[in-house]
Amino acid sequence: MFRHEALLYSGSDEFSDASLPFIREGVEAGEPVLVMVPGAKLDALRAGLDGQADRVHFADMEAVGANPARIIPAWRRFVDDQSLTGGPMRGIGEPIWAGRSPDELVECQHHEWLLNLAFAGAPAFHLLCPYDLEALGPAVVQGAHRTHPYVVRGGERVASADYRSPDGLAAPPGEPLAEPPVRPDTMRFRAATLDRMRRLVHDRAVEAGLVRTRVFDLVLAVNEAATNSVRHGGGAGRLRIWREARTLVCEVRDTGLIAEPLVGRHRPEDGTVGGHGLWLVNQLCDLVQVRSSPTGSVVRVHMRRA
Repeated sequence: MFRHEALLYSGSDEFSDASLPFIREGVEAGEPVLVMVPGAKLDALRAGLDGQADRVHFADMEAVGANPARIIPAWRRFVDDQSLTGGPMRGIGEPIWAGRSPDELVECQHHEWLLNLAFAGAPAFHLLCPYDLEALGPAVVQGAHRTHPYVVRGGERVASADYRSPDGLAAPPGEPLAEPPVRPDTMRFRAATLDRMRRLVHDRAVEAGLVRTRVFDLVLAVNEAATNSVRHGGGAGRLRIWREARTLVCEVRDTGLIAEPLVGRHRPEDGTVGGHGLWLVNQLCDLVQVRSSPTGSVVRVHMRRA
């Protein structure tokens, strides 16, 4: 079964003291182990494994999880590849670190909750998620209690009284998205006006200072979201665009319902028709926020400005 635990620690020494025994235990038991943490911590763990590092898979979470929606697909590849052996496996994944933007923190916590859905049927997968008490605020730590069934601190493992189980929920209760801090450009679109919508996104991206390739990436991503609205969200939608301090933000709203909580987090199989839209959006953009309810859906994408 899937074991999903938050590891609470303070500082680099306590991180290593808690993580290294977990890794060694897996290696010595012959279990596949994947460690995805920020790059600076990878070197410390490799050095502390005393020659066992070559038996562990490592990935830099700052690269893999820059957009938190890309983390579950990375874990899925690992689980699918290693499940062929039929034995248990384990991992360490640290998606939250100091310096994450407020929107990124919201999506990281959303990701942590979604893990409980994504791997509910995974055989014998033990995932430990570190949280640095020295670097993260109380609200983030409290979020760890809500998204993990168990919490580990100082070697003691206890059930989280605040955990929100996905049992009986059709979709995760994602935090409502904040309204833009400035008045956005707004355009209503339908199939016949998608070309005009793409030109608007292109022009605002150029004005915001995005480099040429990123301009085209953003236009493609917004077009995918808007096309989904036309096809599945009532035939029309509304685009809003605005600048924030670090990013250009584009938002697509419609009246449709996205019933799949893990939308955009499943890699489409080769040769399949459909299901590529939000997957592609997640590959192109720095941050993607998806919310849906019976009253409608919103896809909000962020692209960092130059």
